[in-house]
Amino acid sequence: MAQSAYTQTFTSFAGADIVATFNGRVVGELQAITYSVTREKAPVYVMGDANPKSFSRGKRGIAGSLVFTVFDRDALHQMKTTDNPVYRHGLNSTESGAFNAANLRNVADINVSQDDLPGKWAEPQAPKYSDEIPPFDITINFLNEYGQSSKMTIFGVEILNEGMGMSVDDITTEKACTFIARGIDDMVSDAYTEPR
Repeated sequence: MAQSAYTQTFTSFAGADIVATFNGRVVGELQAITYSVTREKAPVYVMGDANPKSFSRGKRGIAGSLVFTVFDRDALHQMKTTDNPVYRHGLNSTESGAFNAANLRNVADINVSQDDLPGKWAEPQAPKYSDEIPPFDITINFLNEYGQSSKMTIFGVEILNEGMGMSVDDITTEKACTFIARGIDDMVSDAYTEPR
């Protein structure tokens, strides 16, 4: 049976065909994600020739942004748990104030014994700000109504900045973050096979 030329088409995906996971957790609030890869490259010249002989290659940087739709909680709230801990001194606000005031004068003024202080620093705590979330991977899965699928991954994502604004003129609230990352696997169709 002959196949129609119209069934042999390229595959494409819309934003509604995308599901993103952060370390395996589905983040349904993600509205947009962008990334860019930049690298230092500089020409190498020699005497007597105005044209470059070669190009030296330097450092590479991967960065991007995340935009979330905010419902009744912070978009990254599910990642700010003690299952994903950070380590900082565990002093409460009163003791912390005493520590900040006394650390340049006399450690003995703090209401915590000196033997206990290193242990307090090592207490696992939930991240308070998005930039404290430990590095995580973002996997973006694509699946359209024809059953065609693709996938890409951004590795070692660390949040740099976050911002959110509210207005009487906005019908929804959005939160934006910028990030840096350590690596990217290109978007590849699940039907793709490596050439031999």
